[in-house]
Amino acid sequence: MASMKSQTLILAGAGLLMGTARGATAQADRARVVTAVDSIAQAALGGGHAAGLSIAVVRGGDTLVLRGYGKASLELSVPTPDRAVYEIGSVTKQFTSAAILQLADEHKLSLDDDLTKYFPTYPMHGHRVTIRRLMDHTSGIHGYTEMPAFGRLMARSLPKDSLVAMFSGQPFDFAPGDAMSYSNSAYFLLGLIIEKVSGQTYAHYLAQHEFQPAGMRDTRYCSNSDVIQNRVSGYDVVGDTIRPAQYIDMIWPYSAGALCSTVGDLVAWVRALHTGRMLSPSAYHEMITPAALNDGAVIRYAKGLAIDSLDGHRRISHGGGIPGFLSTVQYFPDDSLIVVVLVNSAGPVSPESIARSIVDLALGARPPSAAVFKGQLADYAGAYSGMARGGRRTVSVVLDSAGHALVYRPANGESHPLEYLGGDTFGFDEARLKFVRTASHVRSLVVDEVYGYNFYGKSVK
Repeated sequence: MASMKSQTLILAGAGLLMGTARGATAQADRARVVTAVDSIAQAALGGGHAAGLSIAVVRGGDTLVLRGYGKASLELSVPTPDRAVYEIGSVTKQFTSAAILQLADEHKLSLDDDLTKYFPTYPMHGHRVTIRRLMDHTSGIHGYTEMPAFGRLMARSLPKDSLVAMFSGQPFDFAPGDAMSYSNSAYFLLGLIIEKVSGQTYAHYLAQHEFQPAGMRDTRYCSNSDVIQNRVSGYDVVGDTIRPAQYIDMIWPYSAGALCSTVGDLVAWVRALHTGRMLSPSAYHEMITPAALNDGAVIRYAKGLAIDSLDGHRRISHGGGIPGFLSTVQYFPDDSLIVVVLVNSAGPVSPESIARSIVDLALGARPPSAAVFKGQLADYAGAYSGMARGGRRTVSVVLDSAGHALVYRPANGESHPLEYLGGDTFGFDEARLKFVRTASHVRSLVVDEVYGYNFYGKSVK
């Protein structure tokens, strides 16, 4: 949700990016846009829970905003430059997916290749995993970032095969294709496949086949030791305290999240990817087509990209998080709108909320739901358990204090009031909760959070 300051700004500036009064010059229009986005950025930084951020807003061929805000370094009190370089975390995944699809275009691999073709000794526990299942997080391979050992080891530089050995010994979270659970392990394996097939390091392959063709002069594989011009410092926020980010050796995020980039370069990437300069038409279609699970359910994640909608506007996007940094890259193809937000602090200042405020300005605020609920809310209340990212998970659905609405409560997470969407489906933000009935009784719950699609059975007392 946007802050109150941002919401006030949204109401005051709704439609600003849609156009200006007749006769207004393009220069004046751009100035108004800059003023509005500046206010959103300053509101986000006003609480002192982020050092700085960078924003790009592009509509069609017009770059409306491309600038930095706040501080690149709190220690030196250095302002954020317009070409500030950030660690972009899991935004990296779309570059990894595009590289796999390029190699498939060249017939150097197939998305239906079995994982054991490239890792003959990988313990499969009776399962078969294809490259395709790695790309859409439906492999069931346990994520290494959810393992307790990750926190203890992430500051150490270890061989890649040692990292693979660490997570490959874990049981599968589910049978491949039965569910969708975000797995950095799957994308780590994809990076190794790129190296095996191309004969280049992951970093060199992306530099030659993606960054250079797209004109991304400030993008690279992050380094713990190299001096990188305009690279901002990262910070973690704990409570009300902002402090230098926890150290992570870049061998760990690798092809799942180890790239550094700028808002300008990421705009160049979005343009190159979605205008046919990176992939063949068939490969691009593959990249943006959401996967289907074994039961036929279609998820909202394709290959390194989330495919959903925001207030009825089709969106192709991905977010990222890594110690000290948060990011989002959002593309609205039907509206020719690109919004990129990079923050050099991992804390309560959300790039998604900032982007939402900007998108609301550009495309209009969210319309109210037209669905009217006429059933018994108590039918849905209860505890539900199942496998999700990190292992077994229990969530609760309860009535609010007035008994007039449902509230979703994941264990050790933030509670969310649910909006009725029709049928047995409720939602909050971009999440969708579909309750499943058997003989008229609610027996289970499907939670589609875009980056996860998991099944939970209702606990029976």
